[in-house]
Amino acid sequence: MKQTKLELFVGAFVLMGIAAVAYLTVKLGSGSLIGGDTYVIEARFANAGGLNAGSSVLVAGVPVGRVEGIRVDDTDYSAMVTLRVLAGLKLPTDTMASIKTTGLIGDKYVALAPGADETYLETGARITMTESSVDLESLIGKMAFGSVEKAKDEKEPVP
Repeated sequence: MKQTKLELFVGAFVLMGIAAVAYLTVKLGSGSLIGGDTYVIEARFANAGGLNAGSSVLVAGVPVGRVEGIRVDDTDYSAMVTLRVLAGLKLPTDTMASIKTTGLIGDKYVALAPGADETYLETGARITMTESSVDLESLIGKMAFGSVEKAKDEKEPVP
């Protein structure tokens, strides 16, 4: 009888441990452990390639939020990125948002560069100054084909 009670307690303890690990995995995956109070702002980008919902939002290299969603604007077909940032962080209205890459080919994140304005962004406000992500493949293609075109132009004229 004692052996079955011990096995029951050990089994319950293991199940609680598995449930705790599953809970933390879900919370960390959605980024909801970053903080409690947040507010939502938007930014319009010409190209949001590589940025995903759940990507980090950084100010001076410090994580201050997450990308909540990305959608296409119906009027001008630009990318509208919804950002959820910490409520304690008051961003000036002239804040600049840019999409950066960690390392050479790493994950994309949104970097916010606060300006010097004395008024702050409210919930639902839109950041107007943005810098889209750099498309590494097109840059390499331009360099490769640009050098090919340059080589054609530098051929010696036939006398």
